[in-house]
Amino acid sequence: MTPRLDAISIITADLAASLAFYRRLGLDIPDGAESAPHVEVTLPGGQRLLWDTEEVIASFDPAWKRPADGGERVALAFVCDSPREVDAVYAELTGAGYTGHLKPWDAVWGQRYAVVLDPDGCGVSLFAAADAS
Repeated sequence: MTPRLDAISIITADLAASLAFYRRLGLDIPDGAESAPHVEVTLPGGQRLLWDTEEVIASFDPAWKRPADGGERVALAFVCDSPREVDAVYAELTGAGYTGHLKPWDAVWGQRYAVVLDPDGCGVSLFAAADAS
């Protein structure tokens, strides 16, 4: 049997802030999840997205340390229906106070692309085919 990707995990310093960010991106995260040390949601297609607090990770991996050099913990990409939606989602997130890392631009690989940082500094890409209507 070949291993297959089942879940993506985010290690977060502030669970409530992280969940609020990903709710704005349309993920169906249960109300009250902020009070749990571990949260998971099943995504369309069956894969799971998991959140664990830094304390949970340290409880079973005492050698784990928060990235000190500003490096990312994980990077995610959200496909949008159109270039206009990339711009709108970027504007909504940055307008809500999240940090824009790369403003929307037309990338040479044929996509409208932007990057916003989640509350833990992880890059979250927003993209759509440049010729999408």
